Order: sequence, then C-alpha cells, then structure tokens
Amino acid sequence: FPFRLFPLREHGMNWRAKPLTCQEIRAFRKSKEVMQRFIRAYQLMLRFYGIILINEETGELERAENWAERFQNLNRFGHNNLRITRILKCLGEMGYEHYQEHLVKFFLTETLVKETLPNVKRSALDYFLFTIRSKQKRRELVHYAWQHFKPRDSFVWGPHDKLLKYR
Repeated sequence: FPFRLFPLREHGMNWRAKPLTCQEIRAFRKSKEVMQRFIRAYQLMLRFYGIILINEETGELERAENWAERFQNLNRFGHNNLRITRILKCLGEMGYEHYQEHLVKFFLTETLVKETLPNVKRSALDYFLFTIRSKQKRRELVHYAWQHFKPRDSFVWGPHDKLLKYR
C-alpha cells in the first residue's frame, strides 16, 4: 500500500496505521538508511505517476517517457490525489521541503499551463499548494498558479490585490 510508505503525524485512510510521533520523525531523519529508503519509495511513486526525479539533490522533476499513459490514470482515479497530498506532507516531515516545491510546481504546470491533468487541478490548488511549509515558497507558488489560472478573476486561492503587487 503506497500510503504506508509515507507516514504522517496524523491519521489517514488506514485507521489501523498509527500516526508518527515527533521522536520517530527525528529518528528517521537521523538514519541514512531510512532516508535512502524514503527517497526510493518517493521515486517509485513518482514513476507510478509518470514523473521522474532527475536531481536527488534539488528535487527537480520531469515527465517520464510513459507520462501520457500514467497521466490518464491520474485523471481517471481521484484517490491518487489523496496519496499525492500525503506524499507532499511526508516530504515536509522528513526534511524535504525543497522536494515539495518541485512536486507542487510540477502539478501546477501540468494542470494550469500544459492542461494535461484537468482532473488534478482542484487538488493541486486546494491541497497540494497548502502542504508547502515555507510561507515564502507557498506565496511564490500561489503567485505562479494565479499567473496561469484561467479565468484569472475566478482565482480564489489568494487576494488579487496582493497577487498583482507580488514580486
């Protein structure tokens, strides 16, 4: 079950899975082996979604060769959006905030710019964006979303007056 690979400090859909404690998170983050397994699990899920991690240091992503087929799956099955939200939250817990930013921007680009994932758009805007821990990075991504959202006057994820002035 992919969502067990990404434990959180909150209950998920599997009520038998116990939420992580802060102490467990610290222990995980200190273990090189655990963190390597975590990154392998992340890469596995990305491949399932048609995405590849091209830079482990930065978290930079791109479409996999099979992206078109995998994106059909993402568009068809909304439960994947819950898993992606969970993965994003877990990335933040494990100290991979920079990975969060790349994954959210990837989905914003695919939904708003390239329009390949229309059925993921609401989750990207309503949930994925707001998993970003850094207020500054979250603002940057909200601004990016606003720049590409159509029609712009229907954008409800940030105040338009502030988005107009954002630098």
